[in-house]
Amino acid sequence: MVVGVQVDPEWWSSGVWNGRPIGEFLQRRDVTAVFRFLHARGVSYGKIAALVGVSPNRAAEIAKGVRQVTAYEVLERIAAGLSIPRPAMGLGRTEDAGAAQDASSASGTGIGAEQPLAGAGTSVEVSGLARLRLELDEALASASVAPRHLELIEESAGEHMRVYPSASPQVMLSRLAADCQEVQVLSRRRQPAAVQARLSGVAALLATMCADALMRLGDVAEARRWYRTAIHAADDSGQAWLKVLVRAQAAMLPYYFGDPHQTVAVAEAALAVTPTASPSGALAAAGRARALARVGATGQARSAIDQARRLFDQAGDEDTDVAFRFPAKRLLLYLSGTYTWLGDTAEAYRVQEEALRLYGAAPAVPIDAALIALDRSMCLARDRRAAEAAITAREAVGDLPEIQRTEIVLTRAADVVSVIPGSSRCGEVAALTDYVQVCRERARRLGSVAAALGP
Repeated sequence: MVVGVQVDPEWWSSGVWNGRPIGEFLQRRDVTAVFRFLHARGVSYGKIAALVGVSPNRAAEIAKGVRQVTAYEVLERIAAGLSIPRPAMGLGRTEDAGAAQDASSASGTGIGAEQPLAGAGTSVEVSGLARLRLELDEALASASVAPRHLELIEESAGEHMRVYPSASPQVMLSRLAADCQEVQVLSRRRQPAAVQARLSGVAALLATMCADALMRLGDVAEARRWYRTAIHAADDSGQAWLKVLVRAQAAMLPYYFGDPHQTVAVAEAALAVTPTASPSGALAAAGRARALARVGATGQARSAIDQARRLFDQAGDEDTDVAFRFPAKRLLLYLSGTYTWLGDTAEAYRVQEEALRLYGAAPAVPIDAALIALDRSMCLARDRRAAEAAITAREAVGDLPEIQRTEIVLTRAADVVSVIPGSSRCGEVAALTDYVQVCRERARRLGSVAAALGP
């Protein structure tokens, strides 16, 4: 038995909600506002649920705005249960609404009057089919996420992308976890296709940030899994630009921690998604060029450089430090690595100077500046300036905040040592080797503390 405060029909003509007549909300069929209006007057969500014939959990979700009501039949039930005049919600006259119910009661089965559809052999009754249509409409229109809720999730992902380039990967993983969990919960529920596409788009961006953070920390296996998730989500979103972006980002992992031939393959897959020029396409082409140079495919690498420049000229990004964007300075970062691996140190030095000028004296993305400096160290090593190369590499790592001296940077510093002849690995070179080892041990301790504290 439902007890407690009774719904006063007069509320619907004289009540005010958030400073405006409740009638305005009724006209818009804003059931969330209606439920909150009643709750503010002492009607529990449990009683509201009982009056309108929904579960208490669903009533609470509607009141929170995480579930919408658009199905006509449900709106009718709400109007009847809460004594709301039907015209106030644009539901028409009561006698019209009762027609289908009268037809249903005329049948002993309760399905509908015996008015079979035209056509041989059919036994589906007209009112029963009408009810089925109403229920199908409700199922198609139902969503467990309100438009504003979805916008807030997308805004949160955008904020993560703004913060990500300058934040430590450990901090970002902790922040991203909560949003990933929320998107996961919402995606498990039935959503309209347009809503699910947007959720999948957010999931793709969040998963890519998780993968990139794990890559920076050197957790290759887990990063690979997150990149797979990101690609799956991007494909589910149906957004071509996102499919290109996620694949272009995923191509970085084997470049830094694996076989650069795989980078070439993944970058080519990204370029094959769409023929339309885009910043992400320019990123994929630049990543392909750098990997080709690293594996010694000189001619192909130079052709890929031309492709990357051409795509950037057609659709390059504006200057920004937001994650996953591809402005001119990031193109130069990739070209720095390409010319370094090609052994074209003169062109590499020129590109590096231009890139560092664009990043500025206090770069908002310190890891990019460090990677460019490490490319310069590689060039110095190839030019037989071993001591200078080691000093430059140590400064590149040391200038980073300690929390950002992660494996992706330390591996590049170790690469500098690897190209220096063994006979020259003394003095500053030996000091660099020791410094990298100390940084690795310190990073492991910091990682253990972060894991113990948890998000």
